[in-house]
Amino acid sequence: MKLKFTKMHGAGNDFVVIDAISQHIDFTPEQWKALADRRFGVGADQMLVVEKPQSDNVDFRYRIYNADGGEVEQCGNGARAFVRFVTDKGLTGKRAIRVETMAGVIEPRLEADGRITVDMGAPILDAEKVPFNAAGLEAKPEGGDSLWPLDVNDKTTWISVVSMGNPHAVQVVEHVDTAPVNVDGPAIEHHPRFPRRVNAGFMEIIDRHAIRLRVFERGAGETLACGTGACAAVVAGIRRGLLDSPVKVATRGGELSIAWAGTGSPVMLTGPAVTVFEGEMEI
Repeated sequence: MKLKFTKMHGAGNDFVVIDAISQHIDFTPEQWKALADRRFGVGADQMLVVEKPQSDNVDFRYRIYNADGGEVEQCGNGARAFVRFVTDKGLTGKRAIRVETMAGVIEPRLEADGRITVDMGAPILDAEKVPFNAAGLEAKPEGGDSLWPLDVNDKTTWISVVSMGNPHAVQVVEHVDTAPVNVDGPAIEHHPRFPRRVNAGFMEIIDRHAIRLRVFERGAGETLACGTGACAAVVAGIRRGLLDSPVKVATRGGELSIAWAGTGSPVMLTGPAVTVFEGEMEI
């Protein structure tokens, strides 16, 4: 079959976006993995699939596949690309839409300046629900957060655990440029205390309204930006008493803006979404 697709990115986090409303899509994990391959496929961190909604009170269904071929719950940068795609393709005339994901309904909105804001919902802060197995561990309080000791490559790393519909382990580092992202990241992703694996965030505090961030993403490796990772890092920083909302998050691919009013409130993610090219390939 011939697959029509759109290549997009959000702050350098790149995607293959597929309209599954006008064409039938039923791929195996191996086919998704081949599509994401940067030498033999199109190349992407994630593949985003636009589908008809399964509920009456939403506009679309949004499915996400990582570069390893596995389906995942949520992708903040992808949600912005999703809005740009359905708007540019004339699939909706709304500036704000409701989209169902594996993690629940999100509500992205196209702003007047062209950026896109996504209501990512309230973070899950209960370690067991992230999920994180804390059996036998003693947490260390910092501000309003609980830091958990994690044995990583023969050392103890203190992390905040947060779910934004997908699990995150966030640590504070002195310099993000020299942080061992590609050494400790895989060890954290596959740590046995995270039964569904985890995204590993490395956060450098610049001031109370600015951070630098690198994320080793579950199933994708380090990406140039991670929207849910930015949300999780800001939530962790605010809970630890290190940050105040709103926070500018500098990633290697661009800048994101995160606002969070505190426990029980939704996290608001704002950033760019760009179309790179349209294509068609034989699957």
